[in-house]
Amino acid sequence: MDILEALGTNVSEFFSDREEDALAVYSADDMFLKEDEEAGVTIRWLVTNAQRNALEPILVTLAPGASTEADDPHEGEEFGYVLSGTVTLICGDQKRKVRRGDAFYFHPTGVHYLTNSGKSEGKVLWVSTPPSF
Repeated sequence: MDILEALGTNVSEFFSDREEDALAVYSADDMFLKEDEEAGVTIRWLVTNAQRNALEPILVTLAPGASTEADDPHEGEEFGYVLSGTVTLICGDQKRKVRRGDAFYFHPTGVHYLTNSGKSEGKVLWVSTPPSF
């Protein structure tokens, strides 16, 4: 049950063969939140049941000095838009500063993650395919 809750679903929805609606709206109550106060990272899954979809949108909030967990190379694509602050995107041996209003896109062929070496909170809308959670 804990796993299903973490996936933003329940037993009947998870095993249902019913097709999803072509249009879905998700309220804040529907979203799954993972906070790691010690690490300074908050991740909000914006779409429930994202594992059934082609893409997974999340909102990542990084305190100054915080980093997301490193994600191993995988098939698919990654896109991000920095809503506030400045973060550094690390992908393989490449590093790029990404500021508020900037976007990034890449094929995740190397280990990748975000870090916030700035003095203010960083907030990034991050979309990946396929879903990784």
